[in-house]
Amino acid sequence: MNTLHLALDWTPNINHIGFFIAQAQGFYADQGIEVKISDPSSDDYSLTPAKKVELGKADFALCPTESLISYQTKKEAFPLKAIAAILQEDLSAIVVRKESQIQSPKDLDGKTYASYEARYEDGIVQQMIKNDGGKGDFEVIYPEKLGIWNTVLSGEYDSTWVFMNWEGVQVKSLGAALRSFRLADYHIPYSFSPVLACNGDQIEEKADAYRAFLKATAEGFQYAKENPEKAVKILQPLVPEHEQNIDLLEALRLTAPHFGKEGDWGKIDPKRVETFLSWLREKGLEASQVLARDLFSNELL
Repeated sequence: MNTLHLALDWTPNINHIGFFIAQAQGFYADQGIEVKISDPSSDDYSLTPAKKVELGKADFALCPTESLISYQTKKEAFPLKAIAAILQEDLSAIVVRKESQIQSPKDLDGKTYASYEARYEDGIVQQMIKNDGGKGDFEVIYPEKLGIWNTVLSGEYDSTWVFMNWEGVQVKSLGAALRSFRLADYHIPYSFSPVLACNGDQIEEKADAYRAFLKATAEGFQYAKENPEKAVKILQPLVPEHEQNIDLLEALRLTAPHFGKEGDWGKIDPKRVETFLSWLREKGLEASQVLARDLFSNELL
């Protein structure tokens, strides 16, 4: 039995539900593979998921499209390549507390933004502010990654980037409220996030195992769509204690339509990747000539 290691991009949440279902329901075992799933809480995010793939500590990483570009264009390039998209739509947004005076992105001028220190992130937020008529003059803070959300909820910092199908649901259970700004509403053609990425140089060698992994994973996400109550019961014990009050059924209701159609899970639209890459270049955030087609592959799906 092949053993594969998946490094999650965050602690267990609704975007990961298909992996845990495939594990719990035996879909991976049916394909002759065993899957180890780890998340950043095990090392307090000392290594990003993509870095774990580069170092050979994981077979797969969940990461945004930006990581693919970053790894393939850094000085010592690494062929990080996406082989599936978890979501077919961007469910993320820049958020502020609803009681704040920040009514739109331009009001972030002079305010603080809690950043994950990802490549392009701060530039994307700055461009959003400019697209809304602001100057893009804001203060970027880099708290501990896993604690970023709390710094905004507490009022320590003004804004950050979250998934509306997770933190956006959680905030309701905390009796708080957010104001959110979707990137698409401010002319930013954001790409897929998260994607499932691997070492592109190993795809051919491990194609059979990777195909088996993707087939079982697709079954897991389809199960979540068809059996929401059973699905959230599988996820519930894995959610961190401080997030146990989140309405998992509501989170799944918001997320499931974006897992893709049956038999079509994971597909990456080349045009969306190309459009985002071109936008990064247009805005001076990326100077390389990396090709969009080299960043991903649908061939294993």
